[in-house]
Amino acid sequence: MKDKIWSKNFIVISLINFLSILMFYLLIVTIASYAIETYHVSTSIAGLVSSIYVIGALIGRLLTGRLIGKLGPSKILRIGVILFFISACFYFIEIHIGFLLVNRFIQGVFVGIIGTAAGTIVAHILPATRKGEGIGYYSLSVILATAIGPFIGIFLMKLENGNDYIFGLNVLLSLIMIGALAFIRLDREQFHSNQQEQKEESFLAKFMEPKSIPISFIALLMGFAYSGVMSFLSFYAKEVNLVEAASVFFIVYAVATIFTRPFCGRLMDAKGPNLIVYPCLVIFAAGMYLFSQASSGWMLLLSAALIGLGFGNFNSIAQTIAVKVTEPHRFGFATSTYYIFYDLGLGFGPYLLGLFVPFAGYRSIFLWMVPIIIISIPLYAVLHGRKAKLYL
Repeated sequence: MKDKIWSKNFIVISLINFLSILMFYLLIVTIASYAIETYHVSTSIAGLVSSIYVIGALIGRLLTGRLIGKLGPSKILRIGVILFFISACFYFIEIHIGFLLVNRFIQGVFVGIIGTAAGTIVAHILPATRKGEGIGYYSLSVILATAIGPFIGIFLMKLENGNDYIFGLNVLLSLIMIGALAFIRLDREQFHSNQQEQKEESFLAKFMEPKSIPISFIALLMGFAYSGVMSFLSFYAKEVNLVEAASVFFIVYAVATIFTRPFCGRLMDAKGPNLIVYPCLVIFAAGMYLFSQASSGWMLLLSAALIGLGFGNFNSIAQTIAVKVTEPHRFGFATSTYYIFYDLGLGFGPYLLGLFVPFAGYRSIFLWMVPIIIISIPLYAVLHGRKAKLYL
């Protein structure tokens, strides 16, 4: 009989992670227009209102690894969820754009805390023989949230007083997260090593897991390559007259990822990560090239499927690697390190790429991502692939 993945703790933690990411994406596609309508700010300030959330999440992840080592992931998760609920209530207070910016930043910190604590708990409770498969299932909560969140947000924005519905939904979902905490039952001994004060050899090790940095750096590059797709799809689709196909792009991406990720996770547990990572990077590069050259709806949607197969599966495998290369008492730092690097690529990529759009155009910046992905193949081999068997 296989070691069990779908325990009650696993399901509840996955639900909490799903809801927090859902609210992240629901707001990130709607809050900029709210800031312009309500506070009459410039487009750049509205963009800051949207992106400052990511900066907050980065800081939250940076701090959480060390806090988990002292207090344990369960306690940190509860603190993060409760504070997230309080910050959700503050959206109804319309004082000044500065207040909104501060609240967005603080809530981003709490999202980083929740995501890191939840990921650490999952890394602990999953059986070692099925960790790749289990993290693959767990990370589907993120994929579903990235597809459903923007859809709900755009739908609610079309309604009269749509912002009130969006903020109300945030409060409601936050309450559900608090209620879900009551169903988590964790063995304290399982996290005993996390709660002990660790003697670190370097300043860096007090905030990150050095062993997880190599694969996390590859994740940064992949997040950077994908970030333009996430942020500029609607603008690109208008430019190439593929708006209708673009409306279901992320649904195709999500379906391609959902149906292949469990298989990839099982294969990684049995054969190691290299058998998955190398094909994923090649498929991602092919998908990005097709995306940059899309001239018809089928080409755009085929690129969505390829990007989902490549980038979507690489993401969960890389997260599993980041955890597997370290010791259990450092799982919190490993999870935090991975997401810090990944969020850096995903969060700052649109800003950097956006600087070149007026000069090069969308097709060119997407085409530039192809060599970055291809270069990552030998880079992965050097940083992790050649020693991957050591962590099976």
